[in-house]
Amino acid sequence: MDLLLDLIVTLSRWSRSHLYDISLTIMATLLVLFGPGINAWVQRNTSSMNFILRTLIFVLLCALGYGLLIIFATPYLAKGLGLFNNFTLAPMLILVFFIIGILADRN
Repeated sequence: MDLLLDLIVTLSRWSRSHLYDISLTIMATLLVLFGPGINAWVQRNTSSMNFILRTLIFVLLCALGYGLLIIFATPYLAKGLGLFNNFTLAPMLILVFFIIGILADRN
């Protein structure tokens, strides 16, 4: 049992020093998974608009929306993950990546 706890604490300490990169990975993966659905929703709602306006909306969504989401949400996610202690951080990250894997498999 001590070996398992030591492994969890070691993984958590390593993860803590890379939380920003881990958060960026999570955000980018979620955008890859949910981006096509968001794009399809925007396309359905803007299909009756002018071509130029539709194109502008997609450029704003993809370039500004997704870009700003990655830039501004990643530090908040890193801070939120940083609140976990060393006994819960590594299991939480494993769980998050496992759930993302399940979501990716279903898509």
